[in-house]
Amino acid sequence: MSVPSWLAVGGPLLVAAVVLVVLRVHGLVRAGDAVLVGLPAAGLVGLALGWWVAGVSLSVALFWGVLLALVASVGVVRALDRPRGAWVGRLRRRLLFGVPWGSLVSAVGVLGFYLFVQHGLADPYRPLKIPFVSWSYLYPVGVLTAPFAHAGLGHLTGNLVGTLALAPVAEYAWSHFPTERGESAFASWRTNPYVRAALFPVGVVGVGLLTSVFSWGPIVGFSGVVFAFGGFALVRYPIVTVVALSVRGVVSTVLDALRDPVVVASASPSYGGPWWAGIAIQGHVLGLFLGGVLGALLLARRSESERPSALRLWGGAFVFAVSMSLWIVWWYRGPETYVLYRGLGVVMILGVAALLVLAVRSSDRTLLDFEEGALTRRHAAICLAFVPVLVMAGVAVPVNLVTISEEPLPNEAIHVEGYDVTYVENVPNQRVSAVPIEAFGETTQVNASGVVVRNPDRHVWTEAVSRGELAFYGTSTVKVGGVGWVETIQAHREGWVAAGGGPVYRVALRERGGSWETVFRSDPATADPTVAGRNVTLAVTNTSFRVRVQRGNETLDSAPLPAANESVSVGGLRLVREESTLYAVHNETRVQVAHEERYQ
Repeated sequence: MSVPSWLAVGGPLLVAAVVLVVLRVHGLVRAGDAVLVGLPAAGLVGLALGWWVAGVSLSVALFWGVLLALVASVGVVRALDRPRGAWVGRLRRRLLFGVPWGSLVSAVGVLGFYLFVQHGLADPYRPLKIPFVSWSYLYPVGVLTAPFAHAGLGHLTGNLVGTLALAPVAEYAWSHFPTERGESAFASWRTNPYVRAALFPVGVVGVGLLTSVFSWGPIVGFSGVVFAFGGFALVRYPIVTVVALSVRGVVSTVLDALRDPVVVASASPSYGGPWWAGIAIQGHVLGLFLGGVLGALLLARRSESERPSALRLWGGAFVFAVSMSLWIVWWYRGPETYVLYRGLGVVMILGVAALLVLAVRSSDRTLLDFEEGALTRRHAAICLAFVPVLVMAGVAVPVNLVTISEEPLPNEAIHVEGYDVTYVENVPNQRVSAVPIEAFGETTQVNASGVVVRNPDRHVWTEAVSRGELAFYGTSTVKVGGVGWVETIQAHREGWVAAGGGPVYRVALRERGGSWETVFRSDPATADPTVAGRNVTLAVTNTSFRVRVQRGNETLDSAPLPAANESVSVGGLRLVREESTLYAVHNETRVQVAHEERYQ
């Protein structure tokens, strides 16, 4: 006899509720413990029974099981610690009503920008990104929006989780209430908790804009601000900040467990460059220094007791920087090829940790006396920590003033409201190559291959889809647009591979719902096998593929590629196509000479 799912799940809850009420009446259990431990535990039993005997989906059962287990686990800690308001009280001493309002407002603002301005609500995995990148100082819309926009859902989720883990620690260090004895919360606007709570998100916007203005080249994403949260929190609470990094990983895992409670995976081919390629490390370093310097300036105005020891700060900064992959120093080495200077990155991290320690722990002993005042060691150390910011700013200004060439793209293109979209191979990357520099055996003179988007008015030139990615998947989409509008361009590759001779293909583009327009055709390719002294060459036109038979340098004949399961006689050979494979036949000889490209 089958059991209704509502009975299987709700039965244990009802029984547990009755038992807990009886125990509470007799004073054997506290009400809070009953609600936070007893009922969730009963709910877990009910979910198990519902899955076992009533056919409740395992994914549904595990989704609610994760939530109930989390509540029950926290309830056990509460029951044993008996905080009696101590947890909330500690938060309320520094945060208005015990809530990090600035952190929440910042996170909601970034999420709202993604959902509504970037059209993430309509397509969460492929938001509109290109118009919100900081391409140039001459494109102020990009500079203003880049630190709050994101490239995709994973990018957004990572930064939001980092914000929720690190920003509350930074806001706690900032404090909505005065931290010095004798100061009144409402004595002036500077000590007013409502004003200070509002100033935090204002500071977040300011730091975000600084990371956009002074990063080297185009950036997109809130990660520079996340690193600033980390730097600000580190100088006051280094150990707590490192723990918050672990919480960041915990939150990500719990969210993954809620989103995909059951995952079935199998071995399959995949495409992708190294995970570190594309990370705007310069924005991360800039954010960390900005946060660290601001935190050091804040601590300079507070009592000595608020400053952590040099060992704690150095250890926390080093662990934080390594855990947040600040050692990723990389550069291009051509289309889809990159070089990582891991050793240089570790050296840089050690320098960052040392500078932060100097800025916070240097003494107030006088170095130089002036009529206007004295320069102390701490002042000098803070100035020294600010030097990297000034250096990055000095490099950023000429880099971000670069414009792209007005020359048209080499191939036919789709034109949409000032955007030109086409496919190219081995053409100079106008964005990376704009500033000619050679160092450490690397150069900025690199080429690009793939679907390219260009907009001179917005100073956009970017490889939106690489050649390898399009060859792997066969199709892709590129979104262009602006504030309030978006247009999707579809790219499609179709090709054949000559045996031993490489691929022959064409790339077509179209606006969504429009007609396909071929924008690129590859060179012909000749198959290696020789049949009766002849070779087969494949070529492509705007609308079809052709085969030609050659003997030496002489072309004997050519014809359209036969349709599936048909054949054609060309130059003394019979070319037989079986589904997606092409054979050359002569008398009793039959050799595969080509096959259709396969996409994932």
